[in-house]
Amino acid sequence: MKNQSFVTLTHVMKIYDSLAGPVPALKGISLQVDKGEFLVITGKSGAGKTTLVNMLAGLDRVTEGEIWVDGAPVHAFGQERAAKWRGQTVGVVFQSFELLPTLTVLQNVMLPMDFAHKFGKRQRRARAMELLKQVDIAEHAHKPPTAISGGQQQRVAIARALANDPALIVADEPTGSLDSATTAAVLDVFKALVAQGKTVVWVTHDKDVAQRATRVITLADGEIVKHNP
Repeated sequence: MKNQSFVTLTHVMKIYDSLAGPVPALKGISLQVDKGEFLVITGKSGAGKTTLVNMLAGLDRVTEGEIWVDGAPVHAFGQERAAKWRGQTVGVVFQSFELLPTLTVLQNVMLPMDFAHKFGKRQRRARAMELLKQVDIAEHAHKPPTAISGGQQQRVAIARALANDPALIVADEPTGSLDSATTAAVLDVFKALVAQGKTVVWVTHDKDVAQRATRVITLADGEIVKHNP
């Protein structure tokens, strides 16, 4: 049943099969996230953080429980339906950037719009350039990703995640490999997005990032062990 919160997780469990037997990654997570919230998820490696955000983005399927995002039953989607929904609703930022080296920076940002058949062809190019300006990387639009720095590549990855104007942005350690100055700049971009009404769920070990969040939850062994506030 649909909840009033923008994101609702109810008793979400994820169990992976391994040679040693079942491995529980999430053990009954229940959580609500309001529209326009900047939620940070912290916890040690293996706590279940990446698994949780992958579930939110429809990149992985729950073993048990329900996930609703803006009224959509993500837990019930098959792979094809999840991909289509994600293209329209969720922007995903990975720590490893995941940019295609054979495309220019501009083409990388246009790619989600091409896949989703969103905006006209001329609009896509103009929108991609505008997004690159927004993250202060437009001067590198026609270079391949390999010709720019890691911090610059992460800005491109953020622009790409925003291509289809998603309501939810999921970021898995997006500043984990960046220096403090670049991290601060990237964080400013995300804060501006929240101010525009976007909902951000950010996985991080960085205490400075956590201090800028609306709310912080801590995971340990697949469970929420701390909620602040």
